[in-house]
Amino acid sequence: MNGESDDYVYDEATGEWRPASEVAAEKAKAAEVRDASGNVLADGDSVILIKDLKVKGAGQTLKQGTVIKSIRLTGDPEEIDCRHDTIKGLVLRTEFVRKR
Repeated sequence: MNGESDDYVYDEATGEWRPASEVAAEKAKAAEVRDASGNVLADGDSVILIKDLKVKGAGQTLKQGTVIKSIRLTGDPEEIDCRHDTIKGLVLRTEFVRKR
């Protein structure tokens, strides 16, 4: 071996050996979380609701324009974990928020 195998990783999804840089770039792109306007979101960002949302189980509605502070990203690029004054454990879909 001439050391080339160090630059390749096994991709279980495709069943192939692929360049590590290519796999890392795909994971970074897939993990990128974007709001309704296409802005990239990160842990700790503040977001604003772009429409009224009825919160199941809480019996309340979050109004358009409500600011949600200190979001946390989940493993799903379409959902963010956040906290509101009256609702704990709130998960919002990114299609309903805009970065502040």
